[in-house]
Amino acid sequence: MSDDLSPDDAEIEASRAPLLDHLVELRRRLIICVAALVLGFGVCFAFADQIYTFLLQPFVKASALIQAQRSGMEHGPFDLIAVMIGLKDVPIAQAHKLELIFTAPLEFFFTKMKMAGFGALVLTFPILAWQVYAFVAPGLYKKERMAFLPFLSASPILFLMGGAMVYYFMLPFVMWFSLNQEVTTAAVEVALKPKVSDYLSLVTTLLLGFGLCFQLPVVLSLAGLAGLASSKMLREGRRYAIVIVFVVAAIFTPPDPISQLMLAIPICGLYEISIWCVWLIERRRKRQEAAAGQDIVPV
Repeated sequence: MSDDLSPDDAEIEASRAPLLDHLVELRRRLIICVAALVLGFGVCFAFADQIYTFLLQPFVKASALIQAQRSGMEHGPFDLIAVMIGLKDVPIAQAHKLELIFTAPLEFFFTKMKMAGFGALVLTFPILAWQVYAFVAPGLYKKERMAFLPFLSASPILFLMGGAMVYYFMLPFVMWFSLNQEVTTAAVEVALKPKVSDYLSLVTTLLLGFGLCFQLPVVLSLAGLAGLASSKMLREGRRYAIVIVFVVAAIFTPPDPISQLMLAIPICGLYEISIWCVWLIERRRKRQEAAAGQDIVPV
């Protein structure tokens, strides 16, 4: 009966193993994942102060720009982008030190632990994703494995792109917008002095929000590969998708139009890229079906 199997079916048949072997393999993969997470957590916690200082740089530069504005220097919000990407120097108006606070004895310690945990997930994501893929790969056809690999490598790249946009564009604008809400009069001073845990929560929320939103081409391309979506359906649903994108942008960003556009416009662009990717998948599938049809010799 094995002679009647196709090469792909024969390959999967050869990779079959008893349940106990699958459980042993699963345990081995889980041990590797846990070891990677523990190692990543240790590395991130060892450099927690440096990582937190790095995450504070958008806040530092936004604060410096605000101080320069209050000292009479002409600087707008778009100058902040030039400062973040290194095209301009940080404006120096007067000696100013950024202040964050913590109100519980162990708050900053637990904040660093949370940051180390989040950093470990980001740092070890390629290892975790590869272990998942290596466990399920024997149950996939060869063409399915080859089709899945590009998405496995594209996912962390897109997440890093979303994270870079948060760090270099979104966070500076958020902090610049927040600092502009301060009130200083002869009798009253309302100043922004965030808690270290609140700032980390803001950073992780934006990173997760942008990172997940930037997975749109991967998700829609996989849906197209599985036959759940077509390029025609995505084109016809473009107007509804744009509305949903702006709603999501309004949820994940501060209540100012610039921040919302900074998230919505890239996602709309990624949606268009997704349509193109699904179209390429459909085109390749048609070619494969046509080639398969030509290989059938009528009796």
